[in-house]
Amino acid sequence: MKRSLLSLAALAAGIALAPHAAQATTPNQKETSVTTPAPAAPPVAEKREHSYSHHGITISDPYNWLHDKSYPKVDDKDVLAYVEAENAWFEARMAPHKAMVDTLFEEMKGRIKEDDSTVPQKDGDYLYWSKFDEGQEYRKWYRKPVAGGADQLILDENALAEGHDYFRLGAASISQNGRFLAYSTDTNGSERYTARIKDLETGELLPDELTNLRGGLTWVANDTALVYGPSTEEWRTLEAKLHVIGTPVESDVTLYREEDQSFGVGVGLTAQEDWLVIATGDNETSEVRLVRADNPTGEQILVKPRQKGVEYDVDVRDGTLYVHTNDEHVNFRLATASLENPGEWTTLIGGADEFYLTGFDLFKDFYVIEGRENGLDQIEIRSYTDPERSTYIPFPEASYDAGLSNNPEYDVAKLRLTYESMVTPDSVYDYDVKTGKLALLKQQEIPSGYDASLYTTERLTITARDGTQVPVSVLSRKDRPAGGPLHLYAYGAYGYAVPPGFSTTRLSLVDRGMAYAIAHIRGGDDLGRRWYLQGKLNERTNTFNDFVDVAKGLIDMGYTEKGKVSASGGSAGGELMGVVVNTDPDLWGAVVAHVPFVDVLNTMLDASLPLTPGEWPEWGNPIESKQAFAYILSYSPYDQVTAQDYPPLLVTAGLNDPRVTYWEPAKWVAKLRATKTDSNELLLKTNMGAGHGGKSGRFASLYETAEEFAFILWQLGVVK
Repeated sequence: MKRSLLSLAALAAGIALAPHAAQATTPNQKETSVTTPAPAAPPVAEKREHSYSHHGITISDPYNWLHDKSYPKVDDKDVLAYVEAENAWFEARMAPHKAMVDTLFEEMKGRIKEDDSTVPQKDGDYLYWSKFDEGQEYRKWYRKPVAGGADQLILDENALAEGHDYFRLGAASISQNGRFLAYSTDTNGSERYTARIKDLETGELLPDELTNLRGGLTWVANDTALVYGPSTEEWRTLEAKLHVIGTPVESDVTLYREEDQSFGVGVGLTAQEDWLVIATGDNETSEVRLVRADNPTGEQILVKPRQKGVEYDVDVRDGTLYVHTNDEHVNFRLATASLENPGEWTTLIGGADEFYLTGFDLFKDFYVIEGRENGLDQIEIRSYTDPERSTYIPFPEASYDAGLSNNPEYDVAKLRLTYESMVTPDSVYDYDVKTGKLALLKQQEIPSGYDASLYTTERLTITARDGTQVPVSVLSRKDRPAGGPLHLYAYGAYGYAVPPGFSTTRLSLVDRGMAYAIAHIRGGDDLGRRWYLQGKLNERTNTFNDFVDVAKGLIDMGYTEKGKVSASGGSAGGELMGVVVNTDPDLWGAVVAHVPFVDVLNTMLDASLPLTPGEWPEWGNPIESKQAFAYILSYSPYDQVTAQDYPPLLVTAGLNDPRVTYWEPAKWVAKLRATKTDSNELLLKTNMGAGHGGKSGRFASLYETAEEFAFILWQLGVVK
C-alpha cells in the first residue's frame, strides 16, 4: 500500500548519524558545578509497603511509589529527586572516563559525512531529497521541479527545533498537486504530535493546527482535506478523522472509530491513490475498510470482518483487490478479490514453509513481493499477465540487508533499492526492471576511511538447548585474536528481525579487538512467522534461552570467553537483558539495557497504561488468566531480582517515554541496588526531556552511544 505523501523516512534511509562539527563542543553535557560535590555513594530508594493480589497470589512491590500516579505528567517531588540522584551518580561514575567517551565520539563523527544528503527521488513534478548541513543537529528537506529550476527548501527541522531540548519530525505528507506540505512534530518525546500545513508556494503556514496526534497525515478529497489519527488520553489511536482545510478542528468528522481498546487505527492510500484504506488491528488480528479517496465520507467497504489470529493488509489496482494474509499459511499468501465480493479471496501466491512473504507493492506494469528465504531478504518482480514469470534481484553476499526503498510513484520503470551488510556500507541502487541492471547511486561515505578488506563477517548457527538451530551474524577484524571480548546484541519480540546491516559506530568496538554478534533469536521473524510465534505468549522463554545459548555457543566455539561477553538490547530487548542477568549473571562482563521493559507483570496488569490492552496478544493477559499471570511472573525481570551477584549494568530511561514508562527501569534499578550481593557498577541514566528513543539530535544521540561503548570497554578492561 502506498501513501500520497513524500515519505521522509524512506528518503532519509541510508544516512547514518552525522558527526558533530569539529569546532563545536561536546553536545548536551552538563558542566560539573563547583558548588555541588559529586555524590560519594549511589542513591538508595526508600521502600514503601505496597502489595497486590491476583488469582490468589500476593506480590510485594515496595518501589511502586516510583510510578507517579499523575503520569504522563511527572511532578512527584520524591520521584524526581530519586531520578535526578541516579543521574548525578551516573555522571559521577562516568566522569573519570570522559576522555574515553570523547575519544569514541570523535571516532564516530569522523566516520560520518557531516554534510551528507539523500539521493533525490521523483514524485510527480518534483525531485525530493534531504540533507544535513555541517554542524547542524537536524535535516533540511528540499525539492526542485523535474522540468528544471531552483532548489526549494520546504522544511528546516533545525528551525522547528529551535528552543526545544527535544525535537522529532513525525509524519510529512505532500499534497497530490504538490502545493501543500502537512507535517507533524514532537518537542518532548511523548510521541503526541502537533500537525501544521505549509503552503509551499507562499512559504506561509495555514492557520490549521491538529494537536495530540499519532500516525500519518493523508491527503484526500482532491487535496482539500487530511485524514489523521488523534491520540486518546491513554495514548491510543482509536479513530480516523477527517479535517477539511480551513475549517475548525471541532467540526472534524470521524470516519471510523474503533471500540476495542486493544486495537489501533491507521490510514493510507492505495497504489493508484484512488482508495483510502482504514485499517485497525492488534498484534495478531486485523480488519480493513475502503472508501473512495475523492469522497472520504462516502460508503465504506468492509474487506473482511476480523477473525482472531488472522492478519491481512490490502491494496487495489484497476478495481482488483490484492490481499496479503496469514489465513491459510503461517508465512502468508497473496490473494486477489473483487471489490464487489472483497471477502472472497483467490490465491495468487500460496504460502510456503521455505519462503516468508513479508509484503508486496503494486506498480502499473508489475508488482513486487518481498520476503525472506533461510533468513535472507528476497525481492521478486512479478508479472500481472504471466503468473509464471518472475525475476529475483540477486545480491552478492552470503548475509545482507536489502529491500525496496522510497518508490512513491505508481508508473515507474526503475525501482529504488537499499542494500548493506555488516561489512558493506549502506548503498542505494536503481534497478531497471526491463534490463535487470542495478545502478549504484550512492554508497555511504566514511570520511576518516574504511577498508572493508580488514573485516570479516560470518553467519553461524548455534544449537539451543531444545535442539533449535539459531542463526548468528558475526563481525570482526581479520586480525582479531581468538577468544577476545565479544558484544552480543538481540531484540527478539514482535516479529522484528534484526537486520545484519552496517554500522559506523560499531567499528569503535570492533577496531579494539571485539567481535560484534547479532543473535537472530526466536521472537523475531528472522526465519519466518513460526520463528516469531515460538517466542511469544507461552513460548516467550525460548527467546531468553536462545540468547543465553548463543552466548555459550560462541564461547564453546572459541570466539570469546566467559566473562568477556558484553550484551545489549532495548525496549523488549531490554526485557531480554533483564531476564538473562537474572538467570545467568556470571556469563556477562557488562550489560546495557536501553529503556528496558522489565516491570512486565505490573504493566500487563494495568489496562489504563497506553499500550497494555494491545500487548496482551503478545505477552498474555494476566488479569483474566491465572496461567498467564504465573508465566509472566516466572520471568518478569523486576519480580525475579534475587540476592546474587549481578554483572555491571548500564540502564537508560526517558521521563516522557510512552512505550516503556520511566518507572520500569527506575524500579528495577532500585530493587537491584537493595538486593544484589556484588559491588559491580549499576548506573541509571534518565533523559529528563526525551522519550523512548533517547536524545533526538544527531550529535547528542551519537554522544550517548559513545557513553554506552565507553561503559562496555571500561567494564571489559579494554582501554585502547
